[in-house]
Amino acid sequence: MSLLDSPRTDTLPKLLQRNAEQNPSAAGIREKTRGVWQTLSWSGYRDEMRDLALGLASLGFKRGDKLSVVGDNRPQLYIAQLSAQALGGFSVPVYQDSIASELVYVLNHAEISVIVAEDQEQVDKVLSLKDQLPNLRKIVFEDPRGMWGYDDPLLIQYSAVVEAGRAYGKAHPEYYTAELAKGGPDDIAMIAYTSGTTGNPKGVMLTHRNMVASAQSFIAVNDVKAGDNWLSYLPMAWVGDAAFSLGMALAGQMVIACPEGPETVQRDLRELGPHATLAPPRIWESMLTTMQVKSNDASPLKRRTFEYFRALAERCELKRTDGKPLSLAERIGLAAGEFFVYGPVRDQLGLRNARWCYTGGAPLGPDTYRFFRSIGINLKQVYGATEASALIACQDDKEANPNTVGRPMPSIDVKIDDRGEVMLKGPNVFVGYFKQEEATCEALQDGWLKTGDAGFFDKQGHLVIIDRARDVGKLADGSAFAPQYIENKLKFSPYIREAVAFGHERPKVVAMVAIDMQTVGAWAEKRGLPYTSYLDLSRKAEVAALIADEIAKANADLPDIQQVKRYLLLNKELDADDAEMTRTRKVRRKFVAEKYAAVIDAFYNGAPEVQVTMEITFEDGRKSSLTTDILIHDLQAPVRAKAA
Repeated sequence: MSLLDSPRTDTLPKLLQRNAEQNPSAAGIREKTRGVWQTLSWSGYRDEMRDLALGLASLGFKRGDKLSVVGDNRPQLYIAQLSAQALGGFSVPVYQDSIASELVYVLNHAEISVIVAEDQEQVDKVLSLKDQLPNLRKIVFEDPRGMWGYDDPLLIQYSAVVEAGRAYGKAHPEYYTAELAKGGPDDIAMIAYTSGTTGNPKGVMLTHRNMVASAQSFIAVNDVKAGDNWLSYLPMAWVGDAAFSLGMALAGQMVIACPEGPETVQRDLRELGPHATLAPPRIWESMLTTMQVKSNDASPLKRRTFEYFRALAERCELKRTDGKPLSLAERIGLAAGEFFVYGPVRDQLGLRNARWCYTGGAPLGPDTYRFFRSIGINLKQVYGATEASALIACQDDKEANPNTVGRPMPSIDVKIDDRGEVMLKGPNVFVGYFKQEEATCEALQDGWLKTGDAGFFDKQGHLVIIDRARDVGKLADGSAFAPQYIENKLKFSPYIREAVAFGHERPKVVAMVAIDMQTVGAWAEKRGLPYTSYLDLSRKAEVAALIADEIAKANADLPDIQQVKRYLLLNKELDADDAEMTRTRKVRRKFVAEKYAAVIDAFYNGAPEVQVTMEITFEDGRKSSLTTDILIHDLQAPVRAKAA
């Protein structure tokens, strides 16, 4: 039976109430504080949600009001969202690393009345904007360290709101129960703002029905068990985190664990050993880079051992994908590799207990995908959109494939329109954009959500996503040009942090490359190559030659017309603060194309260098500019694609 069929389980706060009644003493949510994991049982989790909700009510928070949370993943910030929802309000998480102008837009557009901030850093950021936030009534801060000298009337400590809630509950004993019961599946649960790849982010209104239905569909086709550990480290403003840390956790009774801080995520991941995990491509790419760097720094014997067993695992993974049997020698080799390489690597990554892992949010390069699967990590693709409550399609354990995103999940209908755009209908589809009726009408047509992605179904009925529909183009000769595919090939290199490919209606493919400062810096140091900064390192001829070799490796698997023929090394990383990327690390292609128009022209007119002026935005909103001449490099000769 669907959870939505019962008025006792048809909202997220009611699911928490159910979990507290069914398993009151079982772990519900935990966080690591000062090196120690602190755990709240389901009943403790529920009680704090109730007390905070009553405290918010005592401050005047009511049905239809909007509450925002800003900070790293903390139980109190998840509880604050559920407390607002229990009163019929909306939660609006925002990115903790947003600059002032981004925060002002979202907080004003969403008409936020209460902000729950993690610590002094976030409080300072909000206070600097308070004159621009006419709807703001209260700032609730969770961590009091450094706050003793603050006396702004907007401020109130989280613990004080909880205490006020307990007193309010005694004075109004039926209030919370009545408000919780008023909530229904079609109430708005949260407004999740899109990443804004083409302009200002849009506020996606998701109902409790959307989030609960999405969670149940995912649970129906995945091995989700009550009590499974889940590390909540992804930005709370990303809908993927809300789908799992709230929707999935409450519907499937998973135990949410919040790391001590962003810098301790890898260590806490190893210590926790979660049963499942979700990570965007940049995390998997970073993990692969770490493994490659450790291999390069190891002794010759260890390096050869790692490379031998890695190559063996990847050959066997390709054979399994093609349905071919493994030879006895290969099976013995894999068993030895499990002991010497694969098991220790999984342990280093903190994935020794993971039954399944997903990558989502953007395409992951097939080489990176196969690497993780080959060493025994059950990595699969999931496809979704903010407007679809994060989840649309996912892969079965036995049908994992780097070239597809699997089958649509139960209760979700997917079709491809005559222009190749993916469209879907189901209970997970949002109800509209907040205060943007025209955009809502464009996105929803006869109940079908237009995803903006180009795709098709393969012969097995698996959905294949090519690229964003607006980004798929053609080269001058008419052949297809999918920039993300080429960029993912380039980013398989541990030395390439980011790449942006151009080629639409052009005679050849070119690319701007941002080097990985850590790995290229280590490479330079081992060779005694001095450098002072990212800019200095990126201008080294030796580094340009290194990247040329890496591009040539990527070109080897591409048809000649799609191979990168010219490239340059950027003098700074692409940065969300400079609007070149979204907070989820997606390239804002239109903005980048406009910003680097002179670079694109130089690529195609044969110029050997180009002058680039880059505007740099600091965290406090100040801006600076950097003007340099950047060399444009030609690949010595096109590399022929390998024969099939």
